[in-house]
Amino acid sequence: MYLPSTLADLASALVAGEVGPAPVLGYAVTPALREWYASGDLEELEYVAMMQAARASLRMLHAQTKARRRRVVLAAELANSDVLIRNGFDKPGKVEVMLPVRLADVVSGHVDDVEAMPDIDAAAAAIPASDGGDEDARFVVDGAEGHELLWYATQELMYLIG
Repeated sequence: MYLPSTLADLASALVAGEVGPAPVLGYAVTPALREWYASGDLEELEYVAMMQAARASLRMLHAQTKARRRRVVLAAELANSDVLIRNGFDKPGKVEVMLPVRLADVVSGHVDDVEAMPDIDAAAAAIPASDGGDEDARFVVDGAEGHELLWYATQELMYLIG
C-alpha cells in the first residue's frame, strides 16, 4: 500500500503516531491494476502503484502552497480488510484505508531529493492543467516524474521534517 503525503503531513503524522484521519487515500496492486498492466510482474505493479501515489502527492503539494516541494510516499503493510478499492479506469490502483494508518504499519518512506524541488514545484503548479489535457503542462509533470524517489527507513523519516 502506498500513501501519498507531503513533508508537512508527514510531520503531523509523526507527532500523531498515525496517518489520517480515515479514510486515507492510497494506491495498491488491485485486480484492476493487474488487468490494466497485464504484462507486469509484482515488482513492476508495485512501482506503478507507488508512482500513482507520487502523482497524488503532487496534487497535495498543489493544494499546500507553503509545503516544501518534495513528493512523499509512505509504504505501509495493511490488512486487506481495512482497505476499500476505489479505483476506476483512470486510477486502477486507487484504494481507501478505512482506519487511520498507524506509523507502526509504515515500512518505508520515499521522498524526492532536494535537487528535484524546482521541478516538483513546477509540476505541482501544472498538475491541474495536466489533468485537464494541456500537453505543455503534461510535459512539465512528466519531467518531474523523471526524478526517482529516494528510499528512507522509517527511523530516518523524522530527519526529513527538521
